[in-house]
Amino acid sequence: MLRVDNVIYTYHHDSRSETYRYDLNVSAGEVVGILGASGSGKSTLLDLLSGFLVPDEGAILFNDTLLNTLPPERRPISILFQSHNLFEHLSAIQNVLLGLHGNAHGTPEETSQAKDILASMHLEAYINTLVSHLSGGQQQRVALARVLLRDRPILLLDEPFTGLDPTTRAEMLHLVRELTTQHWLHTVMVTHEQADCDAIANQVYRMSERGLCKLEIRN
Repeated sequence: MLRVDNVIYTYHHDSRSETYRYDLNVSAGEVVGILGASGSGKSTLLDLLSGFLVPDEGAILFNDTLLNTLPPERRPISILFQSHNLFEHLSAIQNVLLGLHGNAHGTPEETSQAKDILASMHLEAYINTLVSHLSGGQQQRVALARVLLRDRPILLLDEPFTGLDPTTRAEMLHLVRELTTQHWLHTVMVTHEQADCDAIANQVYRMSERGLCKLEIRN
């Protein structure tokens, strides 16, 4: 289980400050949705989880291991951003392999795994296609495949499907839900769209002036 236990972080801006408070649990196979307007502290939560920020107080734990002091590269976490950070001059499979160790040429075993994951994303016909020739939805599938190849149990989604057409967005949300269940991921999805949470979230929280407030729990 991923636990965020009474975590507090304060931003200092010149003469003023903003304090954010977080408290939530994410079980394996579960999607937790985080709603809120821009600047409400949603992305700050992801930065705290991934290690780009360090809490002022509280604990971030995964299976009772304290993550607070671990650097980002040692945390069991992958992130899918709104900007998918793909290299458009490389093929789909080269982009996926880059997620392992920054090298677009993997071992035969790694290449086979990457092909299998791309096939599971219905991209078997585009394995050697340059990313610049893929649609927005296909590019996000490549980015998600890269995350899966890293085989880390915590998946953070930072509004990754913004800008996709409604049909493609719905397909990607369904895919995230399916992959979270199949791979027993602990998925935290930051979004400003209630519909995203309605589609796939087991728990829904909203950022408010009091911090992170639970809205509802679904089966």
